[in-house]
Amino acid sequence: MPKDQIRTLLKTAAVLTLVSGAIIFSLPSLFALSTGGEEPAPLTAGGLFPVTVDPIRKTIVEDDRVNMFLSSPGSPLQAAVGNVADTLWKAFAWVAQAIDSAPWYQSLAAVQGRFVTITPGMRKEQVAATFAKALSWDAAQQKRFMTATASSSLPLIEGSFAPGTYIVTLGTTPEQAQSLVNERFARDVLSHYGTTTAQVIPLSETMTVASLIQRETIGTADMRLVSGVIWNRLFAGMNLQIDSTLQYAKANSPATRSWWPRVVPADARRKSPYNTYLHAGLPPTPIANPSVAAVVAALNPLKTSCLYYFNDDTGAIHCSDTYAQHVALLKRYYGRGK
Repeated sequence: MPKDQIRTLLKTAAVLTLVSGAIIFSLPSLFALSTGGEEPAPLTAGGLFPVTVDPIRKTIVEDDRVNMFLSSPGSPLQAAVGNVADTLWKAFAWVAQAIDSAPWYQSLAAVQGRFVTITPGMRKEQVAATFAKALSWDAAQQKRFMTATASSSLPLIEGSFAPGTYIVTLGTTPEQAQSLVNERFARDVLSHYGTTTAQVIPLSETMTVASLIQRETIGTADMRLVSGVIWNRLFAGMNLQIDSTLQYAKANSPATRSWWPRVVPADARRKSPYNTYLHAGLPPTPIANPSVAAVVAALNPLKTSCLYYFNDDTGAIHCSDTYAQHVALLKRYYGRGK
């Protein structure tokens, strides 16, 4: 047998050993993935998302039952961190993607399978580009993936491209990929979004707040706090002044080469309906595709008196009740006001 074939067989055997081991130890996560992954344990009939914010009455209700649920290992907020099964699945996905990207494996794969991972906080264009890289789509195909048609309607034009790991094969069309994404969004979000919740807060509004939370936090620990500040500002009629909305507006310009560009002071004057420094209320649509944890945080903000917050260099969030306190904290950490 030629040496090249021997090396290929050895590589294949090593890969199969790694993957089979990962699969065995990841069975709980694989089962969770097939049944919804981040779905919360039932809190209300049918496993619906709890909701403690009321935008109409401008109130946030402290509910001990909800707080206990959201701090439990089975909640969407806690399942995203410190979950052993979830970590094992991520390890398996990492190994699988590394294998999948190797040219020698791709030449061997009879089915030509691909793993596509959509991370929370991506814009729809980033989602399309990620699928395109795996499936060799051109620009026209990416546009088809992002566009609703009569036969495949998107729940939202932005915000419903559900994060997660997808398994596709070469030849998957934009319409087929869009259908996969829509099905996951329906399973992870729509199936838990009750009609009574929709009457209190429309889905599009929840997803918009969730997208802001996703872009403004690192991990899930501060999501409910940031949600509380966002709702407090909305209730008070204050402009949100969220930098990630400036990033979204700035990236919509053809001259910008990054989907999440660095924000400079001049951007606060940028003419865009997404500029929350100039315009009150929420931006017209979500600015990214949030995780289930961010959706739950949007519906269940922490009851806080804070109206201002910022992230320090470690990613930790500091919030304040007044602008004077906010400026004092900024000077303490950065030597400047904002």
